[in-house]
Amino acid sequence: MLEPEPVLCLASASPRRQALLASIGVSVEVEPCDIDESPLPGESAERYVIRLAQAKAQAAIPLTALPTLGSDTAVVVDGQILGKPDDESHAASMLLRLSGRQHDVLTGVAVTGPKGILTCCVTTRVTLRDISDAEIAAYWKTAEPCDKAGGYAIQGMASVFVAGIEGSHSAVVGLPLFETACLLRRQGVPLWNGHLPA
Repeated sequence: MLEPEPVLCLASASPRRQALLASIGVSVEVEPCDIDESPLPGESAERYVIRLAQAKAQAAIPLTALPTLGSDTAVVVDGQILGKPDDESHAASMLLRLSGRQHDVLTGVAVTGPKGILTCCVTTRVTLRDISDAEIAAYWKTAEPCDKAGGYAIQGMASVFVAGIEGSHSAVVGLPLFETACLLRRQGVPLWNGHLPA
């Protein structure tokens, strides 16, 4: 069976974002864009994820004739953005900080196309149960947290740590599908049924 022709360029190598887009029938070509992901001084988490999403989408424009999508996700606790862990001790410190409490996950999305560049930011509140030092050490050995913001993957083995979620599950995984579909519709990108989303 032939693969469908791509209708969107995804400015990310994330297999999670590819799978989420595939789940709504959007076939993509992938053009990962390497940009500086350092927060700016005094930058809010919302502004940060939108800025990075825009930068990724815009960086892919010269590489394709298709509309482009960039996205970025940040875990935020006590007003601080937690990035990807540098090593085991960094991952452990982040998970201990998130253990037994709520935190916010912000995902910014930017889509370029005929309407220019359209953006959105979705905030989801996640509650983790108490996590023991032994569990954190064992989780690190799975290699799952190595490239994840906040040091955990809600769609993977860390799902056993998640006591509750308020908002978009897919946004925590990497892409808020409802809001993304709205942006795609405005840029003329069709979904699974071959038509523009309503």
